[in-house]
Amino acid sequence: MRQDWTRAEIAQLFDLPFTELVFRAAEVHRAHHAPTRIELCTLLSIKTGGCPEDCGYCSQSAHAESGIKAEKLMDVDAVLASAAEAKAAGSQRFCMGAAWRSPKDRNMDNVCRMVAGVKAMGLETCMTLGMLTGEQARQLKAAGLDYYNHNIDTSPEKYGEIISTRTFKDRLETLHNVRQAEINVCCGGIIGMGETREDRVGFIHALATLPRHPESVPVNALVPVKGTVLGNIFAGERMIDDIEFVRTVAVARITMPKSMVRLSAGRESMSEAMQAFCFLAGANSIFTGDKLLTTVNAGENADAALFAKLGLEPINRGVDVSDDPRQISVALFSSAA
Repeated sequence: MRQDWTRAEIAQLFDLPFTELVFRAAEVHRAHHAPTRIELCTLLSIKTGGCPEDCGYCSQSAHAESGIKAEKLMDVDAVLASAAEAKAAGSQRFCMGAAWRSPKDRNMDNVCRMVAGVKAMGLETCMTLGMLTGEQARQLKAAGLDYYNHNIDTSPEKYGEIISTRTFKDRLETLHNVRQAEINVCCGGIIGMGETREDRVGFIHALATLPRHPESVPVNALVPVKGTVLGNIFAGERMIDDIEFVRTVAVARITMPKSMVRLSAGRESMSEAMQAFCFLAGANSIFTGDKLLTTVNAGENADAALFAKLGLEPINRGVDVSDDPRQISVALFSSAA
C-alpha cells in the first residue's frame, strides 16, 4: 500500500466530480473488501468525565460546562456484562474509552483485566485511554488488546486551534508506542470543526502517509455539545454538508485501501441516503447501539432496519475464504442463501 501520497494528489481526489470520486472509491473498496458486509462495533465509556485535556469538541473535558460529572473507573464485572450484551446484539468489536489524558499505572491492572475478559468472550478488543507510554502499550498487548484508538482529530495545521493541552506530535508518539507493541491502530478524526477543504486534505494526508496505515479509520461528524467550545460556536448548525462528508470518506478509502473506514459519531443525524452514499464510497464499519461515550447514536433497531433496506449484513468473522474479494463475496452470498 502506498505511504507516499502527496497533498496535491489528495487534493486532486477531493476535486473530482462527486460521482466519479464515489465510483473510484467503490472500485477500490470492492478490490479489498466484501462490498455488502459491515463491521459492527460497540463503544462503552468505562471512565466518564473530568478529563484534564481541553479538546474543544469534548463534553468530557474538565474545561467544558456540559454538565457531565467526573466518574470513577467502572467495575471490571460491569464492563464485562456490557461486553456480553454487545456480543449478543451482534457486535464483533468491543471498544472501551476512558476520559484520561493518560492512564495512571495504578489503573493498568483493572484495565488489563477488562481487556482479557472481553477477549475471552471471542470479541475483538479496543481501548482509548489517552496517551500511552511504551510500557503501558506492552501491558495492554500482553492482556490481549487487538486495537488502540488514538485519533489525530484534524490536520496538523488545525490541531492547535482545537486542543492546546497536547500537541500533534504527542499523538504521533502514542501511535508509535502502540505500533511498537504490535497492537493494531485505530486512528481517524472529526469533520465539521470549522476546518477548510485544505485541512481535510491535510488530515487524510497525515493518516495515509503514516509508516503503516491504521487498520481502522473512524470518520466522525462533529456533534456540537452545548458547554463545549465548538458546541457553543456551532450550536444547532451542521458545519459540513453531506456531499463534502461523503467526499472525505471516499478519499480515505482510496488512499487507505485495506483499512476499515468507520462511519462514527454524528451518524444519528445523517439521513439513510447519506449513510448509503458513505457505504458506497467505502465505509464498512459502524458503531452500533444507542450511545457513543456520552453522545447519542442511531441504535440497533435503526441500524437493523437500514441494513435490511440496503441489503447489507454484519461481517461474519467465521467466514474462511481466500484473500480474493470476489471469492469473499461469493462465499458470503452462498452462506446467506
